[in-house]
Amino acid sequence: MQRLTPILHVLGLVILIFSFTMLAPLATAFFAHDAAQSAFDEAFVVTLIAGFALWLVGRRWRRELKVRDGFLLVLLVWTGLPAFATLPFLIYAPQMGFTDAYFEAISALTTTGATVMSGLDTLPPSLNLWRHLMQWLGGMGIIVLAVAILPLLGVGGRQLFKAELPGPIKDSKLTPRIADTAKLLWAMYAALTAFCVVVLKLAGMSWFDAVCHAFATMSLGGFSTHDASVGHFDSPLIEAVLIVFMLLAALNFVTHFLAFRQRSFGAYRHDPEVRGVLGLVIASCLGISLYIWQAGVYPEFLTALRHVSFNLVSLATDCGFASTDFNTWPMFAPMWMLFLSCVTASSGSTGGGLKMIRAVLMFRQGARELERQLHPAARLPVKIGGHAVPNQIVFAIQAFVMMYIATVVTMTLVLLASGLDFVSAFSAVIACINNAGPGLNEVGPGTNYASLSDFQTWALAFTMLLGRLELFTVFVLFSRAFWRG
Repeated sequence: MQRLTPILHVLGLVILIFSFTMLAPLATAFFAHDAAQSAFDEAFVVTLIAGFALWLVGRRWRRELKVRDGFLLVLLVWTGLPAFATLPFLIYAPQMGFTDAYFEAISALTTTGATVMSGLDTLPPSLNLWRHLMQWLGGMGIIVLAVAILPLLGVGGRQLFKAELPGPIKDSKLTPRIADTAKLLWAMYAALTAFCVVVLKLAGMSWFDAVCHAFATMSLGGFSTHDASVGHFDSPLIEAVLIVFMLLAALNFVTHFLAFRQRSFGAYRHDPEVRGVLGLVIASCLGISLYIWQAGVYPEFLTALRHVSFNLVSLATDCGFASTDFNTWPMFAPMWMLFLSCVTASSGSTGGGLKMIRAVLMFRQGARELERQLHPAARLPVKIGGHAVPNQIVFAIQAFVMMYIATVVTMTLVLLASGLDFVSAFSAVIACINNAGPGLNEVGPGTNYASLSDFQTWALAFTMLLGRLELFTVFVLFSRAFWRG
């Protein structure tokens, strides 16, 4: 118990801080006189007391956290916070049930954007804001935020940062201190979000819609304040604005910071992921637009290009907005969009999936092995950005990709065994492990995840968590070595 107590101490602090994020929707409920005010009153008090109690219990055993403590704490944060985040939903609408409320909360915090809720247009503004605020908090990472604002607590900030943040950014030190790095990332994240709010307002949204959709865009979460998602606005200008900001959110935030600090686009030119992301997205938009235009889905190519560009970028970047029901397109188109969600987002972005850098390295590793067949004795390093990548990293990426494929296969079989059809099961797993949101068939953009059984709902909630924490952070806790230590 003494080993867990310091972890609970830090967990209590994170929950304590999380409780104060409820004040924003609480204030919204107060000024809007909506029906959810009492729900947020009670949820805030319960979360505050629970966080304070955990902090108090562990205060006597404060110590520097070790690496294995960081893994356990990250898992406790990402499973515990959604439980408290369900409170406003359950108090306001107890008929929702804990399963659906937890699914909605973990979908928000992992920025998946899969929803079980309908009637969003008439939902109290405070609850809609809460859904989007959770996505925004989860976008850059709750732990990264905690590391940024809790540097004086004596906890292992570097261990938490490395355990939670996805991709090679873990080793990209912008500043010597990890807390300063976290602050810089959050500052860039907040600045881009504020800019997105203003541009969306100028494009025709109300201030409330602009704030909520900016939160969902920069976090690549994909929630909307309307059942029809972005299709509610039927505005090419709004869609164009969202495309730009979704692509920005899908790129490495370290690259954004370097470009801002250098006042130059050179950082983007030297980032190998940027070329891969933009090249793949542009080629796919043109190709799929031509494909569905020739299939007769839209009478004009420009109309096809508009709808394909928005929905493809949205799904490829793991955002999950929809302007139309792409589930009705010929199957190749939405399936290709789902596969893009596996690789399009960059490391250090708010997107999920395998990440572009891993896809590039795997492709170059494959090319190296082909060349090795012709020149067995040659030294053929895998290079990224002109630098040789150590074989240890290449092997680690190969292991991650194999684990990813095994997880997709396993979870798809689990859903098939539970009675879901193959397209719905496979697309739901891909959408949830990539934190992308909508799938196909029963979980397509024209419906949502409400029709799933409780078992299927929990299975996909677990899949979202695996995707957000990049598999190993969760699976390491199931190893004997972790608990032997």
